[in-house]
Amino acid sequence: MPLIKIETVIQAPQKRCFLLVLSVDLHTVSTQQTKESIVAGVRSGILQLGDTVTFRAQHFGIWQTLTSKVTELETPIYFCDEMQQGAFQRMRHEHHFEKQGNTTLMRDVFEFASPLGWVRKAVDTLFMKRYLTHFLKERCSVIKHYAETEAWREVLPLMDNLK
Repeated sequence: MPLIKIETVIQAPQKRCFLLVLSVDLHTVSTQQTKESIVAGVRSGILQLGDTVTFRAQHFGIWQTLTSKVTELETPIYFCDEMQQGAFQRMRHEHHFEKQGNTTLMRDVFEFASPLGWVRKAVDTLFMKRYLTHFLKERCSVIKHYAETEAWREVLPLMDNLK
């Protein structure tokens, strides 16, 4: 199963970074390139353990729906979301947050498997891994921007203790 690992150093507090990644409001901002919208489940605010959210997005010109559930959560250092329904055979996304002085190291660990039978390995290795790595890096850059600027207040308006 393909594995994508991305590390992003963010000049912001650990808890702010953690909550931004759990923000469904920021998620829709950070995935505008795929016209992603929430169609079911938690529609705004911060995801909690056990919450599900269903996204509709356009990938490769095809509209797809994916339902994800927060299956593990340890504030503010780790959470995991896993696909419950969607186009993949399997998808698991771990989010790790490590305080490093005045910065936070955000690590994404993303495992997936396409439902393409015997051609899956070739498609995942040659095409999907590159596409998803780019998608995740774009999302990380938006999270970094929000965390490092005052923009975080737009999606975490009642969290003044995250300075």
